[in-house]
Amino acid sequence: MRKLVYFIGTTIDGFIAAPDGDLAFFPLTDDVVTFLSSEYPETLPVQVREQLGIADAANRRFGTVIQGRATYAPAIEAGLTSPYPHLRQYVVSETLTPSPDPAVTIISGDVTGKVRALKAEEGTEKGRDIFLLGGARLAGSLLPEIDELVVKIYPVVAGAGIPMFGTGFSPLSFRLTGTRTLDGGMALLSYER
Repeated sequence: MRKLVYFIGTTIDGFIAAPDGDLAFFPLTDDVVTFLSSEYPETLPVQVREQLGIADAANRRFGTVIQGRATYAPAIEAGLTSPYPHLRQYVVSETLTPSPDPAVTIISGDVTGKVRALKAEEGTEKGRDIFLLGGARLAGSLLPEIDELVVKIYPVVAGAGIPMFGTGFSPLSFRLTGTRTLDGGMALLSYER
C-alpha cells in the first residue's frame, strides 16, 4: 500500500510559511539544493528542476502530489498551471473549477476517500508514495491518513506564521525513523505512524 507522506519545510518553531504565505525567509543554501536535487528531485517544481539541470531526473520516492488551493495559487499566478508534470497532480479546492490544466485534477468532494483510493493503488508508477505538499488546513484534515512525516527543519525562528497543521488539539503519535543534518544547519527528521 502506498504511503501519504507530508514532506514539509518548517522553522524551528513549527511554521511552514510567514503569516501571508511567503516562503522567502527560508535559507536555501547550496547544501539544501544539492540534497533535494539528489534525494528528492520530484519535490521540486518544473521551473526549479529546469534551472538546476535536472528536468529529466527520475522520481525517486513519489508518483503523485496533492496540494491545497493556497499552495497551488503561486504557480497559477506565475502562469505555471502544471508545476509538477513529472507527477500525477491533484489540487484540493471547492472553488477552482474547472482545472486550469488537463494534467491537474481537482478534488472538491471527499478528499479522505480520494486519498484512501490513491493509497490503495498498485503498479509501478502508481505504487510510488503520495507527496502531501504544504497547506496547514489540508494537512490538518488529512492527519489521520498521513503515514509518514519528512520534516525539513530550517535554522530559523519565525515567531508567527502558518503552522504545520491547521487542526484542533488531537495528539497523534509518530515514531522517529531517521535524522540527518546538513552542513548549513537544516535538519531532516523522518517519522512514521
